[in-house]
This record gives sequence, C-alpha cells and structure tokens, in this order.
Amino acid sequence: MSVKVGFVKLGNIGSAPLVEFLLDERAEREDLTVRVVGSGAKMGVGDAEEASKTILELDPGLVVLTTPNASLPGPMKAVEVISKAGKPCIVISDIPAKKALNRLEELGAGYILVEADSMIGARREFLDPEEMALFNADLLRVLAVTGVFNAIRDELDKAIQDVKEGRTPRLPRLILDLNVVESAGFINPYAKSKAMAAYEVARSVAALTVKGCFMEKDWEKYVPLVSTAHEMMRIASRLADEAREIEKYGDSVLRTPHYDDGSILYKRSLMEKPKPRSGEA
Repeated sequence: MSVKVGFVKLGNIGSAPLVEFLLDERAEREDLTVRVVGSGAKMGVGDAEEASKTILELDPGLVVLTTPNASLPGPMKAVEVISKAGKPCIVISDIPAKKALNRLEELGAGYILVEADSMIGARREFLDPEEMALFNADLLRVLAVTGVFNAIRDELDKAIQDVKEGRTPRLPRLILDLNVVESAGFINPYAKSKAMAAYEVARSVAALTVKGCFMEKDWEKYVPLVSTAHEMMRIASRLADEAREIEKYGDSVLRTPHYDDGSILYKRSLMEKPKPRSGEA
C-alpha cells in the first residue's frame, strides 16, 4: 500500500524546505507518494485556507503542516480545515507555537516544536534575499547535525506506517529541546558536546530576533540586534560542522537511509553496507 502524504507549507521555518525529502532521500520508496502545497512567505487566513483546501482535494492519508508560530490565525485556520475534513495532521513549528498547544490538542493534531528553529532577523534595513538564504543554510546544517531531522523523520515514518497498516496514526506531541541531540547518535563525546553547543546557540538566536523585530523600535538599535543573531547562527553552523567532522575522523558517522519499503537501515563505517538494526548501532 502506498500512502499519500500532503505537505502544507505556510511561510518558512528551517525545518520546512527539506522536510518532505527526509522521507525519501533517494526517490526510491515504493510505499510513499508526496504532494506539496505552499503559500510562499504569506501565512494569512486566506492563504492558509486556500492551501489546506487544495491539499485536501488530493485526498492525502496524512497531512503535515509546516509554519512559523502555529498559534497565529492563519496556521490555526489550516489546522481547523484539515481536522474538520477528518485527516490526521502533524504540525511542525517553532517555540512561539507553544501558545497553541491546547488548541492543537483539542483539534486532534499532533505537533513537533523545534526550539532551535529560531526566527530570522526580518528587518528591511538588514534582511535581503542573500542574507535570508545564508541564515537558512546555516540553520539547516544545525538542524541536520544535531538530530532534529532524524527526530522529525522518525515521527513522520511512524505515522505513515500506521496509515499503511490501517491503524489510527500515532501523532507526536513533542517539543524538541537539547535532548534531541541523542537522535544524532554521536559516539565521540566532544562531537556530542559541540552539537549540543550548536543547538543551544541556535535556540538563543530567537531572543535577539524577537527583540529586534517586535520590541525595539529604534532602527539604529534593532539592526545590530538582528545582525548579532545572524552571526550567532553562523557560529552555531560552524560548531555543528565541527561536530560532524570529529565523527568522520573516527569513521563513526551514523547513517540511517530508507529502504524502498520505508524501513530504516543503519551503518557506522563509511565502507560498509547499511543493514537493518539489531541491537544498538
């Protein structure tokens, strides 16, 4: 049985650009069909309603909604439309979405909130397309190396497997804090420490971008704030890169590719074949 997963992308967070590819990194899965509907940078109520209704027309077995701050009217409208249609929904968002957890649970939606998926420094005096792309590139490396993408992939795969087997899907209700680094499977303790540092630095970026974008009104004060936040994300990316390099030197990078039936294979050494996991990797 092939499961159709519909992705609705409202606005952008670091977890969003590659999320559907986490499920089928080599385009070889036979048990999965993916469709994606997005609203670009906009995430108003009208945008959300149109995007969610469009994905429902494709009759997905599971819907994944990615959005900044799922407590806003637009994202909440999308969840309401999807839930009213009786489709299981998993919301992937950032920490401001904590305000919506009770409502998400009332609607029967699952959620994965990523603490390190911090807001960008969205001030006109500072942010242009190049700066936006660089920030997201740095954030993507942090999320990949620190285990966030592994954790998201695992939860989505669980729900997909349930749909395949005719069960009510298990919908996660998770806040990914520093403990998510365990999902990266580091062996070297220095590598793990660097990854933890990367996650914490990335998480702390939001304190500055929120202040610079919403609280500080003097442009000569908010521009240095958002610029500082972007420099912090760059450093977090470098720490994450250093963590992975340490694991490479020990030939111990954990790799978890999908098999064509959707199951996960495991390997450590570069020059070995991935295989089903038996015991610890």
